[in-house]
Amino acid sequence: MNNILTNAHSGLRWVALILLLLAIVNAFTSKTFEKKHRLINLFAMVTLHTQLLIGLVQYFVTSQKVQFIDGWMKNPLLRFYGMEHILLMIIAIVLVTIGHSKSKKGATPEEKFKPIKLWYVIGLLLILAAIPWPFRTVLGGGWF
Repeated sequence: MNNILTNAHSGLRWVALILLLLAIVNAFTSKTFEKKHRLINLFAMVTLHTQLLIGLVQYFVTSQKVQFIDGWMKNPLLRFYGMEHILLMIIAIVLVTIGHSKSKKGATPEEKFKPIKLWYVIGLLLILAAIPWPFRTVLGGGWF
């Protein structure tokens, strides 16, 4: 079960990153706010929420990388998955959700794109910092 969830969580990461990047590029380059922009913003947020649900199941039920044993904060792997990863991801998802909500309230294209520029970019930076990339060897992450 954990293997299936890990593969789903890792694969869906790319969908979430692409949608976030697309929403951000649209916010910086588009002059008009169309239905496609609203949908991309929405799908980016929904994908992140789906990622959160999968991650929470892993965190509380299946993951071997989350263990609250003596000295877990001194172990880089256990500390990353037990605290850093989940905390940064939850903050990022909250920020993206705030951005999406504020974007819906805008009256002009500029007012709709401004929250996406701010909140989605900050969320993306936090997400990129919290992903267990393969070059962070002690974390055991992979590209997929």
